[in-house]
Amino acid sequence: MSLQLGSHPSFAGRPGPLLLIVADGVGVAPPHPSNAVTEAATPTLDALTASELATELLAHGPAVGLPSVDDMGNSEVGHNALGAGRIFDQGAKLVNRALASGAIFQSPVWTEAIRAAKTGTLHFIGLHSDGNVHSHNDHLYQLAARAAEEGVTSAAVHILLDGRDVLARSALRYIERTEEVLAAINVDHGCNFRIASGGGRMSITMDRYEADWPMVERGYHCHTHGVGRGFSSATEAVTTMYAEADQTGANTGDQYLDHFVVVDSSGLPVGPITDGDSVLLYNYRGDRAIEISRAYEEAEFTKFNRGAHPDVFYAGMLQYDGDALIPKNYLVEPPAIDRTMGEFLCAARVRSFAISETQKFGHVTYFWNGNRSGYIDESLETYKEIPSDNVEFDTTPGMKLREITDETIDLLRSGEYQFGRLNFPNGDMVGHTGNLKATIAAMKVLNDCVAELVQVITELDGVLIYTADHGNADVMYTEADGVRSPKTSHTLNGVPFAIHDPNYDGEYQMSPPADAGLANVAATVFNLLGFEAPADYQPSLIKFE
Repeated sequence: MSLQLGSHPSFAGRPGPLLLIVADGVGVAPPHPSNAVTEAATPTLDALTASELATELLAHGPAVGLPSVDDMGNSEVGHNALGAGRIFDQGAKLVNRALASGAIFQSPVWTEAIRAAKTGTLHFIGLHSDGNVHSHNDHLYQLAARAAEEGVTSAAVHILLDGRDVLARSALRYIERTEEVLAAINVDHGCNFRIASGGGRMSITMDRYEADWPMVERGYHCHTHGVGRGFSSATEAVTTMYAEADQTGANTGDQYLDHFVVVDSSGLPVGPITDGDSVLLYNYRGDRAIEISRAYEEAEFTKFNRGAHPDVFYAGMLQYDGDALIPKNYLVEPPAIDRTMGEFLCAARVRSFAISETQKFGHVTYFWNGNRSGYIDESLETYKEIPSDNVEFDTTPGMKLREITDETIDLLRSGEYQFGRLNFPNGDMVGHTGNLKATIAAMKVLNDCVAELVQVITELDGVLIYTADHGNADVMYTEADGVRSPKTSHTLNGVPFAIHDPNYDGEYQMSPPADAGLANVAATVFNLLGFEAPADYQPSLIKFE
């Protein structure tokens, strides 16, 4: 299909640039002491979201391609929807379908993984919960059961403790269930399926955007070579670390627990990865799966010393980077997202920029462009990455927002760009720590930076759009029986959408269709730039007189 954009019949756009701000993790929820967004002093954000050119968008469930209304949105599917302008089946939905149909077990990758494992061990690595953002334990259980049915007698599960997309201290109930499932498989098939190693998702293995390779290194050596503190079981490991954290007053959640190895009575690891084994990463979300995949798959790997790197068959649940082909082997085809907003704008010769800090830079580039690495047209696009600090983000609630803002102002004032997009990550990254006070401070910094950009856009006679990709900072704790529990996961709440147009004279009105979601933003952007949206895009949020 053509990538040509037609001119809008009644609106030619504004003289200045259009800037789209994604306030990552800033959802819409009623005022409450647990709502960091409403607890913070945010006069600029309040004014934007109270204007006549404001509405609320869905950012979870079917609105972003996930299976049900109970599925939280995340930054990856959110930016896919923002950049694609249409709804594509995503992660869990793709995997659910492949498992239900049995197609996953008919793939040559599954066949090869099983073939290799019949003479060695089949290793499963993944986020261990039912949070349904990066993974789901039901997928692990179905893969393990099928492997046993097909003759695999030895399997080791390397669990990454969640506490982020689920309750902060919920690891033990997931471990208990997994041990029950593995024990039943062992009885039914005469197998040796066991939990072999683990650790918190923010301590090992699941780094993203190359922000902390030592984190990946710890996970690699833990899973592969059995390097870590030894325990007789995963339950003992977690119980012990909870008690130690409580003694120091740290109250550490699952995501930050140290790495551990399950050992036998002789103190030897029960499931190291050795030559001839198969390794399956059962996460389906891409950002935190790429680096560990590279560590297992690349022949010439230089990010850290792998030691005696075993020769294994490695595969992911999905291909996490379609351009870099990471990993080479994968069980389920990812969504094929074509004809993105960026492709249309490049075809129309619109100059644009994308900017964020490292933690969310891939979201405004790779995910925005339909899971595509690199530029669409480097002669028309500028991508700016501000390096993130390698710290716990509640210690620096402003993160790099001021640096992103300063750089964005320079780009806007250069006069070179008609469209820019940026991600302010602190609502999500600080929200994930569960630290309410720090997240309130993060919202204050966000407000101040948006205020600066509103002023610049006004000076330039442009347009500013303020929105978010999912909720997080809007609910920071839950309360039951008088006991507060930090909520570190995303929420099911909607997200704000607001237009600041200093030259607005009633030419259009906010008129969102029923169940408007993030995918409706792209058509709105096209309209405000003076273009008709492609016919197959989700409808615009505005209606012209």
